[in-house]
Amino acid sequence: MSGRWLALLQALLLAPACWAQTLPPIDPTGRIQDHRLSYDRSVVPASIELLAPRTLLGYSTDPDKDYGRIHLTCRSASDTANGRCPTADNGANGAGSTDIVLRFTERRSGLRTDLVATGSLQRAFVDRSCALDLWDSVSRPLSTSYGVACVGSPPGGTGASLSIAASELSRLVAGRWDATLLLDLRTDPRGAPQATFEFQFELTISDRDAVAIYFPAFDLVTPHVGLNLQYDPIAQTVGGRASLDMCLYDGLGSQSDFLGVTVRDTRAGPAPGRGYAVWHQDGGTDPGRRVDYTVTLDHGSARLPMANGTEQLLTGIDSARLRLVMLPGMTQPVYCVPAPLTLETPRVPISSKRPGYYEGDLQVELRVPTSRP
Repeated sequence: MSGRWLALLQALLLAPACWAQTLPPIDPTGRIQDHRLSYDRSVVPASIELLAPRTLLGYSTDPDKDYGRIHLTCRSASDTANGRCPTADNGANGAGSTDIVLRFTERRSGLRTDLVATGSLQRAFVDRSCALDLWDSVSRPLSTSYGVACVGSPPGGTGASLSIAASELSRLVAGRWDATLLLDLRTDPRGAPQATFEFQFELTISDRDAVAIYFPAFDLVTPHVGLNLQYDPIAQTVGGRASLDMCLYDGLGSQSDFLGVTVRDTRAGPAPGRGYAVWHQDGGTDPGRRVDYTVTLDHGSARLPMANGTEQLLTGIDSARLRLVMLPGMTQPVYCVPAPLTLETPRVPISSKRPGYYEGDLQVELRVPTSRP
């Protein structure tokens, strides 16, 4: 008998704590949220949470306030500039969620990418007969005013959740991305909004693993470039000029303070800083078996001489013209900085060179700032 009374006493003691849980009365108000994040694409955030689950948008035990009919709508059902989703109550009476398509714009290049934010509503009751914690267990689309009544009474309030998943964030390439999402809060489907939610985004994204020297004409293969030598039968000289298309991707959306480029002749020959050469296939080191050439790099409106093995700093990256390319191994295009190379062979008497095939190797190195955004 004593055991029965003890169990009953415990239940009586526990019940008041459970019943004491309640939801605070709150009137709908607008808000502005800033979401400023910096990260590398190798460690994309799990999500950006705009509204935590059950964020209370409005709650009252007064049924005339209609806070159990709160819903969120977009400004446009077609344009993603400030979010695309239903612009009016859709009356959906089942479980579900809403996908909001929002345009992100890369500040440097103007590149645009649409991401999806996903959200839902939960109604809150005024009577615990339907749920001890007062929350309806069903999640509904953001744009519906529908709510299930509890013992004849309409819901007294509404909570919401809204976030952007990592799978969406991973679609943004390196750069500085801006976006603004506007959502109107309504209780009367036919009336004016009662409040506005403004979510502002500024995402600074790096992509250190994707830093690349890209040769568009060769894509995945090592460039094989001829010096394009031309013989002048009148002067009996040989010389020429060849171009190599090159683009530099810094993994920062082409917003680095500088880029360091080094061109190096990797074969035995002229000392570093003196120049470049190709050598006769039969070997030997005498001048008759060597053809010298120079290398220049075009950056902006300047032609920069590239000394063998000496780094050349490229500045003004943030204002340089850009080129949209699809780098090998990437699924989205990125903007890189064009930096074409010119290989020029000064004319020399043909009689001073041994006939045959000449070859050499060039190595291009790229250094980017080590600081992350």
